This record gives sequence, structure tokens and C-alpha cells, in this order.
Amino acid sequence: MVLLCVDLFPASVLDSDWFSVLARFVAVNTILYVALSVFKITPKLYLSDFVRRGGRRTETRSIYPGDPVEVVPADPRSVLQHDRTD
Repeated sequence: MVLLCVDLFPASVLDSDWFSVLARFVAVNTILYVALSVFKITPKLYLSDFVRRGGRRTETRSIYPGDPVEVVPADPRSVLQHDRTD
């Protein structure tokens, strides 16, 4: 296998100040793009997933006092959807 090496820019261009600034800009831009991409694909995290607040009501404040108090489970994702029958 033959490796062909081609110089695209002369050494004077590669050592210039403007090329150094351009290379740094491209490097920072690439790092930011990768960070934003990783942030975009990670699942959303909510503070309520980690911190449980006290102060939940123990009695209903509904206009229908006979309705039971809705208890919030420890992990809301573990509760299956159910239909309420009235």
C-alpha cells in the first residue's frame, strides 16, 4: 500500500497567526458541538426525581369532600395508567 502525502498549505501559512486563530476557533466550535449533541441525546432529569418534598396534603381540598386523596407514589413512572370510573 502506498501512502501519498500531500502538503495542502506551505509551512509559512501553517505558522501564521491567522491560521492559528482559525484552528483554535474550529477546535472550540467542535468541542461545543459535541457537548451540545451529548446533552441533546441524554434523558431529561428533573429535580423531583431525586428530591422528595414534604408538605403534601393529607386531606382533600376538593369541592367533593368524599373523594379520596390522590397519593403520589415514590416513583411516578412505576404507576400504570388507570381509568377513573365516575
